[in-house]
Amino acid sequence: MAVHVVGIGLDGAAGLSESARQVVEMAALLIGSEIHLSYFPQHSCELWVLEDLTAAILEIKRWLATDANLEADTGTFSPPSTPSPQIIVILVAGDPLFYGWGKLLIAQLPAEKLTFHPHVSSVQLAFNRLQIPWQDAHFVGSQGRYFEELTAKLKLGVEKIAVLGDETHTPAALAHLVKALDLPARYEFWVCENLGSADERVGLRSLSALLGESFAPLSVVVMLREPRMATEPLDLEKLPLLGIPDAAFIGCGDRPGLTVEREVRVLVLAQLALQPEQVVWDVGAGNGSVSIEIARLFPQSEVYAIEQTVSGTSAIEFNYGRFGLQNVFSIYGTAPEILHRLRPPHRIFIGCSGGGLTKILGVCALRLLPGGSIVLAMEAFEDIATVLSWMGDRVRREPHWSYRIVQVQLSRSVAGGNSTRFDALNPIAIVTIDRHLSR
Repeated sequence: MAVHVVGIGLDGAAGLSESARQVVEMAALLIGSEIHLSYFPQHSCELWVLEDLTAAILEIKRWLATDANLEADTGTFSPPSTPSPQIIVILVAGDPLFYGWGKLLIAQLPAEKLTFHPHVSSVQLAFNRLQIPWQDAHFVGSQGRYFEELTAKLKLGVEKIAVLGDETHTPAALAHLVKALDLPARYEFWVCENLGSADERVGLRSLSALLGESFAPLSVVVMLREPRMATEPLDLEKLPLLGIPDAAFIGCGDRPGLTVEREVRVLVLAQLALQPEQVVWDVGAGNGSVSIEIARLFPQSEVYAIEQTVSGTSAIEFNYGRFGLQNVFSIYGTAPEILHRLRPPHRIFIGCSGGGLTKILGVCALRLLPGGSIVLAMEAFEDIATVLSWMGDRVRREPHWSYRIVQVQLSRSVAGGNSTRFDALNPIAIVTIDRHLSR
Protein backbone atom coordinates (compact mmCIF):
# COMPACT_ATOMS: atom_id res chain seq x y z
CA MET A 1 0.00 0.00 0.00
CA ALA A 2 1.28 3.46 -0.96
CA VAL A 3 0.52 6.93 0.40
CA HIS A 4 0.34 9.69 -2.19
CA VAL A 5 0.33 13.32 -1.08
CA VAL A 6 -1.28 15.41 -3.80
CA GLY A 7 -1.00 19.19 -3.82
CA ILE A 8 -4.11 20.97 -5.03
CA GLY A 9 -5.06 24.60 -5.62
CA LEU A 10 -8.25 26.59 -5.34
CA ASP A 11 -9.04 25.70 -8.95
CA GLY A 12 -9.75 22.17 -7.73
CA ALA A 13 -9.49 19.05 -9.83
CA ALA A 14 -9.18 21.09 -13.01
CA GLY A 15 -5.79 22.34 -11.88
CA LEU A 16 -4.29 18.88 -11.35
CA SER A 17 -1.93 17.28 -13.81
CA GLU A 18 -3.18 14.17 -15.58
CA SER A 19 -0.93 11.91 -13.50
CA ALA A 20 -2.08 13.49 -10.20
CA ARG A 21 -5.72 13.18 -11.27
CA GLN A 22 -5.24 9.48 -12.01
CA VAL A 23 -3.69 8.95 -8.56
CA VAL A 24 -6.74 10.55 -6.92
CA GLU A 25 -9.10 8.41 -8.99
CA MET A 26 -7.28 5.23 -7.82
CA ALA A 27 -7.54 6.11 -4.11
CA ALA A 28 -9.10 3.66 -1.66
CA LEU A 29 -8.93 6.27 1.10
CA LEU A 30 -9.10 9.99 0.24
CA ILE A 31 -8.11 12.39 3.01
CA GLY A 32 -8.46 16.16 2.80
CA SER A 33 -10.25 19.22 4.04
CA GLU A 34 -13.95 19.59 3.34
CA ILE A 35 -13.11 22.03 0.55
CA HIS A 36 -10.59 19.68 -1.04
CA LEU A 37 -12.93 16.68 -0.82
CA SER A 38 -15.73 18.73 -2.38
CA TYR A 39 -13.72 18.87 -5.60
CA PHE A 40 -14.39 15.13 -6.07
CA PRO A 41 -18.12 14.65 -5.36
CA GLN A 42 -18.39 11.54 -7.55
CA HIS A 43 -15.53 9.65 -5.91
CA SER A 44 -16.70 6.28 -4.56
CA CYS A 45 -13.83 5.58 -2.14
CA GLU A 46 -13.82 6.10 1.63
CA LEU A 47 -13.46 9.79 2.54
CA TRP A 48 -11.78 11.19 5.65
CA VAL A 49 -12.14 14.89 6.49
CA LEU A 50 -8.75 16.23 7.55
CA GLU A 51 -9.41 18.11 10.77
CA ASP A 52 -6.56 16.72 12.88
CA LEU A 53 -3.47 15.58 11.01
CA THR A 54 -2.33 13.47 13.98
CA ALA A 55 -5.57 11.51 13.88
CA ALA A 56 -5.26 11.14 10.11
CA ILE A 57 -1.72 9.77 10.48
CA LEU A 58 -2.95 7.21 13.02
CA GLU A 59 -5.65 6.13 10.57
CA ILE A 60 -3.07 5.83 7.78
CA LYS A 61 -0.82 3.76 10.04
CA ARG A 62 -3.78 1.49 10.80
CA TRP A 63 -4.39 0.96 7.09
CA LEU A 64 -0.69 0.29 6.47
CA ALA A 65 -0.54 -2.17 9.37
CA THR A 66 -3.64 -3.99 8.12
CA ASP A 67 -2.14 -4.22 4.66
CA ALA A 68 1.16 -5.52 6.07
CA ASN A 69 -0.62 -8.17 8.16
CA LEU A 70 -2.60 -9.26 5.09
CA GLU A 71 0.60 -9.67 3.07
CA ALA A 72 2.19 -11.65 5.93
CA ASP A 73 -0.83 -13.97 6.17
CA THR A 74 -1.17 -14.62 2.43
CA GLY A 75 2.48 -14.43 1.51
CA THR A 76 1.55 -12.23 -1.46
CA PHE A 77 2.62 -8.74 -2.41
CA SER A 78 0.65 -6.26 -4.51
CA PRO A 79 2.70 -3.90 -6.69
CA PRO A 80 2.17 -0.13 -6.28
CA SER A 81 0.51 0.07 -9.69
CA THR A 82 -2.42 -2.09 -8.56
CA PRO A 83 -5.76 -0.17 -8.56
CA SER A 84 -7.57 1.52 -5.70
CA PRO A 85 -7.18 -0.85 -2.71
CA GLN A 86 -3.48 -0.11 -2.64
CA ILE A 87 -3.51 3.71 -2.52
CA ILE A 88 -4.18 6.29 0.18
CA VAL A 89 -4.31 9.88 -1.10
CA ILE A 90 -3.90 12.96 1.08
CA LEU A 91 -5.02 16.24 -0.51
CA VAL A 92 -3.11 19.29 0.70
CA ALA A 93 -2.81 22.89 -0.44
CA GLY A 94 -0.05 23.79 -2.90
CA ASP A 95 3.33 22.15 -2.45
CA PRO A 96 3.24 19.80 0.58
CA LEU A 97 7.00 20.22 1.11
CA PHE A 98 6.83 24.03 1.18
CA TYR A 99 5.48 25.07 4.60
CA GLY A 100 3.04 22.18 4.30
CA TRP A 101 2.22 18.85 5.92
CA GLY A 102 5.01 17.04 4.08
CA LYS A 103 7.58 17.50 6.84
CA LEU A 104 5.38 15.87 9.47
CA LEU A 105 4.31 13.06 7.16
CA ILE A 106 7.95 12.23 6.39
CA ALA A 107 8.70 12.11 10.12
CA GLN A 108 5.73 9.84 10.91
CA LEU A 109 5.42 7.49 7.91
CA PRO A 110 7.88 5.16 6.15
CA ALA A 111 9.70 7.04 3.39
CA GLU A 112 9.29 4.15 0.93
CA LYS A 113 5.50 4.44 1.28
CA LEU A 114 5.34 8.17 0.44
CA THR A 115 5.08 9.85 -2.95
CA PHE A 116 4.58 13.60 -3.37
CA HIS A 117 2.75 15.34 -6.23
CA PRO A 118 3.33 19.09 -5.70
CA HIS A 119 1.03 21.79 -7.01
CA VAL A 120 2.09 25.38 -7.64
CA SER A 121 2.60 26.98 -4.22
CA SER A 122 0.71 30.11 -3.17
CA VAL A 123 4.01 31.98 -2.80
CA GLN A 124 5.00 31.07 -6.34
CA LEU A 125 1.63 32.28 -7.59
CA ALA A 126 1.89 35.51 -5.58
CA PHE A 127 5.24 36.58 -6.98
CA ASN A 128 4.19 35.63 -10.50
CA ARG A 129 1.02 37.71 -10.18
CA LEU A 130 3.20 40.64 -9.11
CA GLN A 131 5.73 39.86 -11.88
CA ILE A 132 8.62 39.95 -9.41
CA PRO A 133 11.55 37.47 -9.36
CA TRP A 134 11.44 35.54 -6.10
CA GLN A 135 14.63 33.48 -5.95
CA ASP A 136 15.98 35.91 -3.32
CA ALA A 137 12.79 36.18 -1.27
CA HIS A 138 12.46 35.18 2.39
CA PHE A 139 9.47 33.20 3.62
CA VAL A 140 7.53 33.04 6.86
CA GLY A 141 4.98 30.26 7.28
CA SER A 142 1.90 30.47 9.48
CA GLN A 143 3.10 27.47 11.50
CA GLY A 144 5.89 27.28 14.05
CA ARG A 145 7.62 30.40 15.38
CA TYR A 146 5.75 32.81 13.12
CA PHE A 147 6.21 36.04 15.08
CA GLU A 148 9.82 35.31 16.05
CA GLU A 149 10.82 34.49 12.48
CA LEU A 150 9.02 37.50 11.03
CA THR A 151 10.51 39.83 13.65
CA ALA A 152 14.04 38.61 12.84
CA LYS A 153 13.58 39.20 9.11
CA LEU A 154 12.05 42.63 9.61
CA LYS A 155 14.91 43.70 11.87
CA LEU A 156 17.36 42.61 9.17
CA GLY A 157 15.46 44.76 6.70
CA VAL A 158 15.40 42.05 4.02
CA GLU A 159 14.17 43.22 0.65
CA LYS A 160 11.41 40.67 -0.08
CA ILE A 161 9.32 38.74 2.44
CA ALA A 162 6.39 36.45 1.70
CA VAL A 163 4.16 35.85 4.73
CA LEU A 164 1.68 32.97 4.62
CA GLY A 165 -1.51 33.69 6.52
CA ASP A 166 -4.33 31.75 8.13
CA GLU A 167 -7.23 32.50 10.48
CA THR A 168 -4.85 33.51 13.29
CA HIS A 169 -1.90 34.96 11.40
CA THR A 170 -3.88 37.55 9.50
CA PRO A 171 -2.67 40.65 7.64
CA ALA A 172 -3.91 42.65 10.63
CA ALA A 173 -1.69 40.62 13.00
CA LEU A 174 1.25 41.25 10.68
CA ALA A 175 0.47 45.00 10.64
CA HIS A 176 0.30 45.16 14.46
CA LEU A 177 3.76 43.56 14.64
CA VAL A 178 5.28 45.92 12.07
CA LYS A 179 3.80 48.94 13.83
CA ALA A 180 5.08 47.82 17.24
CA LEU A 181 8.62 47.22 15.96
CA ASP A 182 8.92 50.84 14.77
CA LEU A 183 11.23 49.83 11.92
CA PRO A 184 13.53 52.22 10.08
CA ALA A 185 12.82 50.29 6.87
CA ARG A 186 9.51 50.88 5.09
CA TYR A 187 7.62 48.20 3.17
CA GLU A 188 4.93 47.94 0.55
CA PHE A 189 2.25 45.37 1.42
CA TRP A 190 0.74 43.33 -1.41
CA VAL A 191 -2.13 41.17 -0.17
CA CYS A 192 -2.80 38.17 -2.41
CA GLU A 193 -6.06 36.40 -1.55
CA ASN A 194 -7.52 33.11 -2.79
CA LEU A 195 -4.80 32.65 -5.39
CA GLY A 196 -5.80 30.40 -8.26
CA SER A 197 -9.54 30.65 -7.62
CA ALA A 198 -12.32 32.64 -9.25
CA ASP A 199 -12.29 34.88 -6.13
CA GLU A 200 -8.60 35.73 -6.48
CA ARG A 201 -7.74 39.26 -5.44
CA VAL A 202 -4.33 40.96 -5.44
CA GLY A 203 -3.87 44.52 -4.24
CA LEU A 204 -1.49 47.02 -2.66
CA ARG A 205 -2.51 47.99 0.87
CA SER A 206 -1.22 50.53 3.37
CA LEU A 207 -0.38 49.61 6.94
CA SER A 208 -3.57 51.26 8.17
CA ALA A 209 -5.61 49.33 5.58
CA LEU A 210 -4.16 46.05 6.84
CA LEU A 211 -5.37 46.97 10.32
CA GLY A 212 -8.84 48.02 9.23
CA GLU A 213 -9.86 45.70 6.40
CA SER A 214 -10.89 42.04 6.39
CA PHE A 215 -9.11 39.56 4.14
CA ALA A 216 -9.60 35.96 3.09
CA PRO A 217 -8.01 33.40 5.46
CA LEU A 218 -6.05 31.92 2.54
CA SER A 219 -3.78 34.84 1.82
CA VAL A 220 -0.15 35.65 1.15
CA VAL A 221 1.25 39.07 2.05
CA VAL A 222 4.26 40.00 -0.05
CA MET A 223 6.34 42.68 1.66
CA LEU A 224 8.68 44.70 -0.55
CA ARG A 225 11.14 47.07 1.08
CA GLU A 226 10.77 50.56 -0.30
CA PRO A 227 13.77 52.54 -1.56
CA ARG A 228 14.75 55.06 1.08
CA MET A 229 13.99 58.02 -1.23
CA ALA A 230 10.36 56.86 -1.31
CA THR A 231 10.01 57.35 2.43
CA GLU A 232 7.54 60.03 3.43
CA PRO A 233 8.97 63.38 4.63
CA LEU A 234 9.45 63.96 8.33
CA ASP A 235 7.04 66.07 10.33
CA LEU A 236 9.73 67.68 12.49
CA GLU A 237 7.24 69.44 14.76
CA LYS A 238 5.81 66.11 15.92
CA LEU A 239 9.17 64.55 16.77
CA PRO A 240 10.14 64.48 20.46
CA LEU A 241 13.02 66.63 21.61
CA LEU A 242 14.71 63.56 23.08
CA GLY A 243 14.39 59.97 21.92
CA ILE A 244 13.64 60.14 18.21
CA PRO A 245 11.71 57.03 17.02
CA ASP A 246 13.89 54.51 15.19
CA ALA A 247 11.60 54.64 12.16
CA ALA A 248 12.57 58.27 11.55
CA PHE A 249 16.07 57.21 10.48
CA ILE A 250 16.75 55.75 7.07
CA GLY A 251 19.23 52.89 6.94
CA CYS A 252 21.01 51.12 4.09
CA GLY A 253 19.79 47.97 2.38
CA ASP A 254 23.23 46.37 2.39
CA ARG A 255 23.85 47.10 6.08
CA PRO A 256 20.82 46.37 8.28
CA GLY A 257 20.72 47.38 11.92
CA LEU A 258 22.59 50.67 11.55
CA THR A 259 20.28 52.55 13.89
CA VAL A 260 21.19 52.62 17.57
CA GLU A 261 17.87 51.73 19.23
CA ARG A 262 15.96 54.59 20.78
CA GLU A 263 16.21 53.31 24.37
CA VAL A 264 19.96 52.65 24.09
CA ARG A 265 20.48 55.99 22.35
CA VAL A 266 18.90 57.89 25.26
CA LEU A 267 21.14 56.09 27.76
CA VAL A 268 24.22 56.86 25.65
CA LEU A 269 23.27 60.55 25.61
CA ALA A 270 22.91 60.50 29.40
CA GLN A 271 26.39 58.97 29.79
CA LEU A 272 27.89 61.56 27.44
CA ALA A 273 26.72 64.33 29.82
CA LEU A 274 26.63 66.83 26.97
CA GLN A 275 26.91 70.60 27.28
CA PRO A 276 26.18 73.36 24.74
CA GLU A 277 28.82 74.48 22.23
CA GLN A 278 30.90 71.32 22.36
CA VAL A 279 32.75 69.38 19.68
CA VAL A 280 31.49 65.80 19.54
CA TRP A 281 32.85 62.84 17.59
CA ASP A 282 30.62 59.94 16.62
CA VAL A 283 33.06 57.20 15.55
CA GLY A 284 31.47 54.42 13.50
CA ALA A 285 28.34 56.51 13.13
CA GLY A 286 26.27 53.98 11.15
CA ASN A 287 23.38 55.96 9.74
CA GLY A 288 23.96 58.91 12.07
CA SER A 289 21.17 58.33 14.60
CA VAL A 290 23.30 59.35 17.62
CA SER A 291 24.86 62.30 15.80
CA ILE A 292 21.46 63.61 14.74
CA GLU A 293 20.03 63.24 18.23
CA ILE A 294 22.95 65.27 19.64
CA ALA A 295 22.78 67.90 16.92
CA ARG A 296 19.07 68.51 17.51
CA LEU A 297 19.54 68.86 21.27
CA PHE A 298 22.54 71.19 20.94
CA PRO A 299 22.33 73.25 17.73
CA GLN A 300 25.42 75.29 18.74
CA SER A 301 27.60 72.18 19.02
CA GLU A 302 29.62 70.65 16.17
CA VAL A 303 29.00 66.95 15.61
CA TYR A 304 31.37 64.94 13.42
CA ALA A 305 29.85 61.66 12.17
CA ILE A 306 32.76 59.43 11.12
CA GLU A 307 31.86 56.41 8.97
CA GLN A 308 34.15 54.19 6.88
CA THR A 309 31.55 52.88 4.41
CA VAL A 310 30.10 54.70 1.44
CA SER A 311 26.61 53.37 2.17
CA GLY A 312 26.79 54.54 5.78
CA THR A 313 28.09 57.99 4.83
CA SER A 314 25.31 58.29 2.27
CA ALA A 315 22.72 57.36 4.89
CA ILE A 316 24.14 59.93 7.34
CA GLU A 317 23.97 62.70 4.76
CA PHE A 318 20.48 61.70 3.71
CA ASN A 319 19.27 61.61 7.31
CA TYR A 320 20.67 64.92 8.50
CA GLY A 321 19.27 66.50 5.34
CA ARG A 322 15.80 65.20 6.24
CA PHE A 323 16.15 66.67 9.72
CA GLY A 324 17.29 70.01 8.33
CA LEU A 325 20.48 70.06 10.43
CA GLN A 326 23.46 72.31 9.71
CA ASN A 327 25.75 71.27 12.56
CA VAL A 328 26.36 67.61 11.60
CA PHE A 329 29.45 67.01 9.48
CA SER A 330 29.65 63.68 7.67
CA ILE A 331 33.25 62.44 7.56
CA TYR A 332 34.07 59.54 5.24
CA GLY A 333 37.19 57.76 6.44
CA THR A 334 38.68 55.02 8.57
CA ALA A 335 39.45 55.46 12.25
CA PRO A 336 41.87 56.10 13.76
CA GLU A 337 43.67 57.68 10.74
CA ILE A 338 40.91 60.17 9.94
CA LEU A 339 40.64 61.34 13.57
CA HIS A 340 43.91 63.31 13.42
CA ARG A 341 42.30 65.77 10.99
CA LEU A 342 39.34 66.75 13.18
CA ARG A 343 38.97 69.42 15.84
CA PRO A 344 39.79 68.16 19.37
CA PRO A 345 36.55 66.90 20.94
CA HIS A 346 34.87 67.43 24.28
CA ARG A 347 32.92 64.18 23.90
CA ILE A 348 33.44 61.01 21.85
CA PHE A 349 30.95 58.25 21.15
CA ILE A 350 32.24 55.00 19.67
CA GLY A 351 29.42 52.87 18.34
CA CYS A 352 31.41 50.65 15.99
CA SER A 353 35.17 50.31 15.79
CA GLY A 354 35.45 48.07 12.74
CA GLY A 355 38.45 46.45 14.43
CA GLY A 356 41.52 48.19 15.81
CA LEU A 357 39.73 49.34 18.97
CA THR A 358 42.97 49.75 20.95
CA LYS A 359 44.45 52.11 18.35
CA ILE A 360 41.21 54.07 18.12
CA LEU A 361 41.11 54.51 21.90
CA GLY A 362 44.74 55.63 21.88
CA VAL A 363 44.10 58.40 19.35
CA CYS A 364 40.84 59.41 21.04
CA ALA A 365 42.61 59.70 24.40
CA LEU A 366 45.35 61.78 22.78
CA ARG A 367 42.89 64.21 21.13
CA LEU A 368 40.24 64.35 23.88
CA LEU A 369 40.16 67.68 25.70
CA PRO A 370 40.71 67.69 29.50
CA GLY A 371 37.45 67.12 31.33
CA GLY A 372 36.09 65.20 28.34
CA SER A 373 34.52 61.75 28.10
CA ILE A 374 34.56 58.76 25.76
CA VAL A 375 31.44 56.58 25.68
CA LEU A 376 31.37 53.18 23.97
CA ALA A 377 28.38 50.92 23.26
CA MET A 378 29.50 47.31 22.83
CA GLU A 379 27.87 43.94 22.35
CA ALA A 380 30.91 41.61 22.27
CA PHE A 381 32.71 40.39 25.38
CA GLU A 382 35.98 40.66 23.49
CA ASP A 383 35.49 44.39 22.94
CA ILE A 384 34.70 44.92 26.62
CA ALA A 385 37.86 43.02 27.55
CA THR A 386 39.88 45.16 25.13
CA VAL A 387 38.57 48.37 26.73
CA LEU A 388 39.26 47.14 30.27
CA SER A 389 42.79 46.10 29.32
CA TRP A 390 43.42 49.47 27.69
CA MET A 391 42.01 51.31 30.70
CA GLY A 392 44.18 49.32 33.11
CA ASP A 393 47.32 50.40 31.27
CA ARG A 394 46.09 53.99 30.99
CA VAL A 395 45.20 54.40 34.68
CA ARG A 396 48.59 53.03 35.79
CA ARG A 397 50.36 55.66 33.69
CA GLU A 398 47.86 58.52 34.02
CA PRO A 399 45.73 58.32 37.20
CA HIS A 400 43.42 61.17 36.12
CA TRP A 401 41.48 58.63 33.96
CA SER A 402 38.52 56.59 35.28
CA TYR A 403 35.72 54.48 33.86
CA ARG A 404 32.33 52.98 34.69
CA ILE A 405 30.13 50.41 32.93
CA VAL A 406 26.37 50.22 32.58
CA GLN A 407 25.01 46.89 31.32
CA VAL A 408 21.76 47.35 29.43
CA GLN A 409 19.28 44.55 28.78
CA LEU A 410 16.01 45.84 27.37
CA SER A 411 12.90 44.38 25.77
CA ARG A 412 10.07 45.98 23.86
CA SER A 413 6.46 44.85 23.90
CA VAL A 414 5.12 43.72 20.54
CA ALA A 415 1.68 42.45 19.61
CA GLY A 416 1.63 38.83 18.51
CA GLY A 417 -1.79 37.61 17.43
CA ASN A 418 -4.09 37.74 20.45
CA SER A 419 -1.29 38.33 22.94
CA THR A 420 1.53 40.73 23.69
CA ARG A 421 5.06 39.52 24.27
CA PHE A 422 8.52 40.97 24.86
CA ASP A 423 11.02 41.23 22.02
CA ALA A 424 14.54 41.52 23.45
CA LEU A 425 17.06 44.01 22.14
CA ASN A 426 20.69 42.90 22.04
CA PRO A 427 22.35 43.31 25.46
CA ILE A 428 24.69 46.30 25.41
CA ALA A 429 27.54 47.37 27.67
CA ILE A 430 27.89 51.15 27.82
CA VAL A 431 31.39 52.05 28.97
CA THR A 432 32.11 55.66 29.98
CA ILE A 433 35.75 56.77 30.18
CA ASP A 434 36.40 60.15 31.82
CA ARG A 435 39.48 62.27 31.51
CA HIS A 436 39.51 64.37 34.64
CA LEU A 437 41.11 67.76 34.85
CA SER A 438 44.66 67.53 36.15
CA ARG A 439 45.08 68.65 39.73
